[in-house]
Amino acid sequence: MKRSPEGRAKFSLLRRLPPAWRRPLAVTGGLVAVFWLVIVVAAPLLAPHDPLAQDLPRLAAPGAGHWFGTDELGRDVLSRVLYGARVSIPLALLLVAMSLLVGGVLGACAGFFGRWVDETVMRIADLVFAFPTVILAMVVAAALGASLQNAVLAVLVVSWPSYARVTRGLVMGLRNREFVLSGRLLGFSAWRSLRVDILPNVLGPLLVLATLDIGTATLLLSGLSFLGLGAKPPTAEWGAMVADGTQQFDKWWIGVFPGLAILTVVLAFNFLGDTLRDALDPGTARTIGAEKERVG
Repeated sequence: MKRSPEGRAKFSLLRRLPPAWRRPLAVTGGLVAVFWLVIVVAAPLLAPHDPLAQDLPRLAAPGAGHWFGTDELGRDVLSRVLYGARVSIPLALLLVAMSLLVGGVLGACAGFFGRWVDETVMRIADLVFAFPTVILAMVVAAALGASLQNAVLAVLVVSWPSYARVTRGLVMGLRNREFVLSGRLLGFSAWRSLRVDILPNVLGPLLVLATLDIGTATLLLSGLSFLGLGAKPPTAEWGAMVADGTQQFDKWWIGVFPGLAILTVVLAFNFLGDTLRDALDPGTARTIGAEKERVG
């Protein structure tokens, strides 16, 4: 069967993509992630009602007038879900970026300089790892006070050690390599060696970890809001909306739709993280695939 010129062009474009990005899960994750990022930008244009307005019929079931129904205060659930994306997703991205920056810098210093720097950073990280993540985040958020900003700080406290430990291990494996030692002999400072020689070689695994952590950060922030330690009324935030839904179990739409939003975001970034890992480290992906075939 002959393809049209447009069809051949599209097929050629797809063939140029790495195999990891042509998988169904990768395509699904990418489309869902792009969908939510568009929602973040265009929510004011897409929302049919003001998310804070209370002038609609209360507890109206989903229908033609209100696709996601209304809540107990007469607010449109669809509008609140769309505006909730502007809170949950940017905060999750900010949190992951801050965790990557703090944990990456501390882990790089620990792995490169060693000695007391390594001991200090790793013992602090071990102290954080000694507590369950959610419990420690709850304690920090409660101590700082219930607000979205404090919830972000609380999750940052429990998130940076994983980046520090991964970065430390990667840097320790590279600091004695020939290209790093050659740069040092040429007069490179420690900071220049870290920036020029080591950073490009550790960035890939850290980006994979960060992509996977976007879903985790979304869950943690929503969990804190669900427990009353994050967003406060009347802010449209997914975790707080699910908490409102628990007060009206027979009105299922109040909690189901924000819960589905959280689910799709977490799955999308998990799919993208797995795909990014396979794309950046195809050798590991082939090894895992061969092992699965052998076990099967």
